[in-house]
This record gives sequence, C-alpha cells and structure tokens, in this order.
Amino acid sequence: MQVAQIQTYPLRAMLKVPFGFSQLYFEQRENLLVEVTCEDGTTGWGECFGPALPARAAVESCVAPLVVGHNVFDTELIWHTVWQRNLDHARHGPLMAALSGVDIALWDLKGKLTGLPLHRLLGGARTEAVPCYATGHYFRRVPEDDLIAVILDEAARYADAGFGALKIKIGKNIAFDLRLIEAVRGKFPDLTLMADANHAYCLNEATRIGRALQEHGYFFFEEPVAPHALEDYALLRSKLDVAIAGGENEQTRFGFRRLVESGALDIAQPDLAFCGGISEGTKIRALANSFGVDVTPHAWGTQIGFAAAVHFHATAPPNPGRLEDELLPLECDHSESTARDRICPEKVTVKDGSAIVPDRPGLGVEVDKEAMAEFVVR
Repeated sequence: MQVAQIQTYPLRAMLKVPFGFSQLYFEQRENLLVEVTCEDGTTGWGECFGPALPARAAVESCVAPLVVGHNVFDTELIWHTVWQRNLDHARHGPLMAALSGVDIALWDLKGKLTGLPLHRLLGGARTEAVPCYATGHYFRRVPEDDLIAVILDEAARYADAGFGALKIKIGKNIAFDLRLIEAVRGKFPDLTLMADANHAYCLNEATRIGRALQEHGYFFFEEPVAPHALEDYALLRSKLDVAIAGGENEQTRFGFRRLVESGALDIAQPDLAFCGGISEGTKIRALANSFGVDVTPHAWGTQIGFAAAVHFHATAPPNPGRLEDELLPLECDHSESTARDRICPEKVTVKDGSAIVPDRPGLGVEVDKEAMAEFVVR
C-alpha cells in the first residue's frame, strides 16, 4: 500500500476582531493541511503548525519526493529517511513542521486502512474522555480596565460550558499582568488556572510574576522566558513552586533532550504538528517521562491537530503513577478561527470540559474540501 500523492492546502482566514498576546496582534490566522493519498485512493490528513507557506514549500520540495512510493505503514523508515537526508541543513524550522504534517497524515491513513482509531495504534487509551483546559483570554485593543472585564466575561462562558481549567494570557505589562492574575483567581476561586506569557519576561520579571501566580494558586506558568534561555528556565524553576511549562516551539527528541536535561521544565508541551509528528511525539514523551517531566501537547490549530493531540494524550502513561491518577489537562483552543470551525463536519466532541476520544478509524475527523475551498491561498 504505497503513498501515491501528497497535496498541501495553505489556509488563511481574516479575524472579525483582531486579538493579541505578548508578542503581537493577529489580523488573520493561517493553517497548513496536508493530504496523503495511497494507491487505492484512501486519504489521510495532517497539519503543520507555524507559517503556512514556508511549511508548504518544505513539504513539496523536501519531504514529498522522499515519501511518495513508500509503504504507508513504514512510518519509522519514512521519518528517518527524511531526517537523515536533511540532517545537514534542516534539523529545525519549517522542514520539521512539514515532516510533522506528513507523519500525522500517515498515521491517519494507517488507522483508516486497518479500521482502527489512532489511540489503538498507539497502544490504547487510558481514558475515554481527556480533560481539557480552555485557551483564550487574548488581548484586545481596549482600555485595560475594560480588557480585564472582557477576559473575565470570556472565562465565565468557559466555566459555564463545564471547563474546570482555564489558561489566561499574560505578558502585556507587569502592572496589568498582576491585576489580571488576581482578578481571575478572585472570580474563579475553585477552578484550575494556568498562565501563558509567550516568553515575555526577563528572569527578574518572571520571578516576580511567578511568585504572584504561586500566591494565587495557579497550576503552571507557561513560557515565562525566551525559549533559548535554558539557564533562566532552570533558575526560575529553582525559585518557584508553581510548575514551569514550555516547549511548543521546540522540535525533535534532540531538542527536548536539552530542555529536560537542563532542568528547565516540569511540563513539556510538544506540538505534534511541529515537533516531528506523532512518530517523534512518542519518543519525546518517553524521553521526558524518563526524567520525571510530564507531557501535555500544545494544540492550536484545526480539528486535525486537535484530534491528533487528543488521541496522543489519551495514551499517555502514568507519570509516576498511583491508585488515583489523573491526566494533565489538554489544551482546547477557543480563540476565533473560522477555518477550524467550518472545514471539518465531524469534530472531536468536547463535553463538560473534556474531549471525547474519537473511536472512528484514524484521527476520526475528515475535511470537507468544498467548505475548505474559500480559505485556500491560491
């Protein structure tokens, strides 16, 4: 059962209301979907995280020529063929995102050809419903007092929908961040709360913010400092009791090895659409667990990437394990994304704050090409 064709679909959708985080404001959202077709016409879908057009070029020029003609089930051989061929010049960046999308599509294909859901292929789910945290709470271009009110209203909607865990965005400025941290905890005293700075702080600032998060009982502090500042990560972690999370912009087991060996993280957050795909994600998780580091995937794309994350996270082994053991919550993005909401007629069901693990073959979601057509960048 050989790979016959690989096609790419860069998607772009303008936002009704621009939103921002610590680094920039969005006017639009981009996604890159990958469709892999085998010789009997069965197709699998994958997704690449990051800028769509560079990843598309990498799929078409560097990955697809090495994959077409391989047996669909040879995912390990395919991964290492692409890795070794590009070892000298593309161990990070868009090429690894490209390989991630193709790898996810191949796993989707394997599930469809065997009639098995992805979680079965990965060894079995330990739960039928993955607990999630609602990601949103982005900045708007409004006065700060109004912005806090907007964020609290948004958080209330997620709480009303059954989410027991929320992640807010911080990194706007120190004074605002401290006000927001306190306000959200005051409004939701019983919810699990997390905060994501998107590497906005220097070490001293991150220490101050981290102590505020600690005081108000936040569960984790995501991307507090620059992703390359491993020494700062480790120093910050030594000063705080709140868990330190990160890794969404890291790739491959080799990149995550540096993170975990340096003592930078309590929680690793590989994005399966960027880190090297499902094949590499399993190795990253095994590596992290061997150092006692927990793993919960970053998931900020379409239903393709979210479904991959749900299946993957449902198969997470206990770390370290006990009689009453719970999965870490998985990211569930609620920010505006027209393409995400419209291109997949069958979605992962999210009920009472948990994602129901799909039991259909492969990822368990499909793409409606007609609905997708209006978002494709020609």
